Amino acid sequence: MNIKERIEELRNLIKYHNDLYYDKEQPEITDYEYDQLVQELKTLENEHPEYITSDSPTQKVGGTVKRELRKVPHDVPVISLQDAFSKEEIYDFVNKVKSQITNPKFVVEMKIDGLTVMLRYHNGKLTEGITRGNGEVGESVYENVLEIKTIPKSIPTELPYLEVRGEVYMSNKSFEMVLEREKNKGGKKYKTARNLASGTLRQLDSRIVRERNLDMFVFNLEISEGKDFTSHSETLEWLKTQGFTVIPNYKICSTADEVWEAVSSIGEERNKLPFGIDGAVIKVDNLSDRRVLGSTSKVPRWAIAYKYPPEQKETVIKDIKIQVGRTGRLTPLAILEPVKLAGTDVSKATLHNQDFINLKDIQIGDTVVIQKAGDIIPEVIKSIPEKRPANAMKYTIPTNCPICNSPTVRDENVADTRCINTECPAQQLGGIVYFASKGAMDIEGLGPSSVESLISEGFIKDIGDIYYLEQYRDELIEKGVVGRKKSTDNLLKAIEKSKENDLEKLITGLGIKNVGKQTARVLAMNFPDIDAVSNATYEQLIALPDFGDIVAKSILNFFNQEKNHQLIAKLKSAGVNVKSKSSEISSDDRFSGKTFVITGTLPTLKRDEATKMIQMYGGKVSGSVSKKTSYVLAGEEAGSKLTKAQDLGVRIINEEEFMDMLK
Repeated sequence: MNIKERIEELRNLIKYHNDLYYDKEQPEITDYEYDQLVQELKTLENEHPEYITSDSPTQKVGGTVKRELRKVPHDVPVISLQDAFSKEEIYDFVNKVKSQITNPKFVVEMKIDGLTVMLRYHNGKLTEGITRGNGEVGESVYENVLEIKTIPKSIPTELPYLEVRGEVYMSNKSFEMVLEREKNKGGKKYKTARNLASGTLRQLDSRIVRERNLDMFVFNLEISEGKDFTSHSETLEWLKTQGFTVIPNYKICSTADEVWEAVSSIGEERNKLPFGIDGAVIKVDNLSDRRVLGSTSKVPRWAIAYKYPPEQKETVIKDIKIQVGRTGRLTPLAILEPVKLAGTDVSKATLHNQDFINLKDIQIGDTVVIQKAGDIIPEVIKSIPEKRPANAMKYTIPTNCPICNSPTVRDENVADTRCINTECPAQQLGGIVYFASKGAMDIEGLGPSSVESLISEGFIKDIGDIYYLEQYRDELIEKGVVGRKKSTDNLLKAIEKSKENDLEKLITGLGIKNVGKQTARVLAMNFPDIDAVSNATYEQLIALPDFGDIVAKSILNFFNQEKNHQLIAKLKSAGVNVKSKSSEISSDDRFSGKTFVITGTLPTLKRDEATKMIQMYGGKVSGSVSKKTSYVLAGEEAGSKLTKAQDLGVRIINEEEFMDMLK
């Protein structure tokens, strides 16, 4: 994989996990893992600025704004903090501040793992509660914050206007109570207190907030009309007198050594706290010093967040089992002696492949060090040979698939071992789940457990059968295969809706080897329907943007198989759309040879929407302005790119002019 492909892969991963974290409150990876992805992307983009694009996650703040709740613009933009992962980075930050400020003081605080909320008070009365949203616009959760006992509904000092920023969270005790209550009534299973707190605060029914006993720590005073302060620590002490629960046990430090000692102290105690934290924050204390240091467009120069490495623990590998994925890949899974790690019980860990097992010298019976690499499955860091028992056994991935008993082969040039039987039940299960996933046909309710039930009960064998489930509605409800009436009808409705998807989603869902969402989009833009794609020649495919020999041959191989033609015929008969909604536009190359740069916030278009439009008409989108730039599409707060475009004489257009160009 080359640098450009890795950058694109990282962007897609980060966008995917942003959606899960901010908009669905269902993250699949830890904050530490997410931070490592972002850090790698930042490094690659810094080393290769020619690949920076305006829609890269590094150019944005965070979550999107949900539609159900009222939008509220922020008075003070809610920007992120710069992340640090080492002692050296903390010392560099302190020394950099000292090079610009005489004898600065620093405040070190715990970084609470919850949902950021701004509270507004007018004349001493609580009038609004707003989530972070995208940093510029948040969501009103006013009715819900009224149900949080630790938030004062009025304060004794009746300032004309006061805004404070804090973190709404759920204590470990409250989280356990909710889990117990849900378990007793056979309800939902929640993974983390942070996810549950976030989801609870954004409920439309405030009674749910009252039941779940949320809390809030205030960590910043944003606006205080009629009252001035000289330092951050002074604001925290004053906020205490107003009835706010402020961030506990903060430390005021003068030297880098003192800062690091405070950060380390928090790290040592973090697993004993009655609530979750995801790091420590170091802030310059003096408020006038902060104004001198200022901020970039993305982060303040007067603060930094330290992220602790994942918690590690020792446990024993009791056995190793094999999982078979949708592509036939065999993944060894360590069965562990259960151990509590980062707040959850873990009993499994992925071992990736045979090379990983050999490199780490892992045997059944070994004591190993694990760390949490996801909300469910942790990873093995190393084995401890000196603790190896006499009866420990070496492990080799089997030469036959444990599901269908077909031979397995090791892929050339990679470490993966695969089952060669494309009819393997495990591959069929994985393929159907992938077809229904959000990135493909987006059929809500058709997850792994539902698919497994439908297969085991004989209702589906391949993706085509999904679209014939309506015929078995009464039987599905009677047997409760995917739930009772409401769940079944919701699933059938989602299946019907997916028939209208564009061709690119269908191609993605087919799971063609080496063909992901971006490749599927290029195919949909250049061919009118699935038949045209299936009849494409090698020469036609290799001529497409960013298509190489491997991708072209993978597509040809897929459509050379008769069973795949039969599958497509089955989808057509069910009424699934197989025509491209973008190929007609792609034949219009009015932007061919033109390069656009998108900057600022557009009135109605999202950046990725504008980017897609430009690409559909043959244009290119760049992340930086140069003499070769044809147009700068500018919105509000366009910043330095707009200035550079003006200096270079590049034509600047607004959204209205851009839409006129498309007419």
